[in-house]
Amino acid sequence: MTLRFPVAPMKATMGSTSAIPEGDDWAFEIKWDGYRTVVHLADGRVRLQSTAGHDVTDRWPEFGDLAAAVNASSAILDAELIVFDDDGRPSFELAQRSGAGSSREAVLQFFDVLQIDGTDTIDLAYVDRRRLLDGLVEPGENWTVPASRLGGGAALVAASAEQGLEGVIAKRVGSLYRPGTRSKDWRKIKNRTLVELTIGGFSAGAGNRSSTFGALLVGRRDGERRGFAGGVGTGFDQPMLRSLSERLRAIAVDECPFDPAPPASVRRTATWVEPVLRARVEIAEFTNDGLVRHASFVDLAD
Repeated sequence: MTLRFPVAPMKATMGSTSAIPEGDDWAFEIKWDGYRTVVHLADGRVRLQSTAGHDVTDRWPEFGDLAAAVNASSAILDAELIVFDDDGRPSFELAQRSGAGSSREAVLQFFDVLQIDGTDTIDLAYVDRRRLLDGLVEPGENWTVPASRLGGGAALVAASAEQGLEGVIAKRVGSLYRPGTRSKDWRKIKNRTLVELTIGGFSAGAGNRSSTFGALLVGRRDGERRGFAGGVGTGFDQPMLRSLSERLRAIAVDECPFDPAPPASVRRTATWVEPVLRARVEIAEFTNDGLVRHASFVDLAD
């Protein structure tokens, strides 16, 4: 096959910090927290493609000179588009606000090559593609090829957590690139934080959750107030959904327990409850607005 715009990127399955692959059959890369971006280069021009297949080139003019840094007349590269905060860590919130006119420029972290000079490379092993990539892209102010290491995944995961990074991607060294698939040959190992949050309500469920709930609406103390901290919609099995739904409906109240109240889009389908139950929740982080990000329910706190 010959790849053309748009290309559906290959995706990783979710791994765990308790089951990090071992041995030299696995390579490890830092997981950068930003926008997955496929970069198409041809005849000195740069074209950026989002995961959904949209052309987003005009949003980030800082990559206009990228083609001159690539040692090929054309190429298709896989990357993460990130924006660093003041502490030098990738910030997804800043990436969301980045683009033309922004005070912060984005950076492309290249981690794979899919095509060089019209020849697809997706049927090569991961280690061979990485070798090609290392010689293909010359580092610049707004792009680089970050390191990949064989083995030592646990140490890299620990180091990424220490530095406040999102986590690590583990990849089988012999894995091929399969566009549009989610493969167990690539595994996301995310650093998570366990927090306890007060349950103040729940949103209406849909589909197979129409008889239970969609998400828990949670909050945390902010001085004398209980601030809204967002929704937790994953991590539940069916027995927990049913039993928790029954407990919550038994303590339903009319008054919102959060101050200030959540946005209208949340209030529209919310049922409020007495704030007497607490949930243990795994999160990636709290956003600058105090909301949970990538939250998953663990259990009820004692």
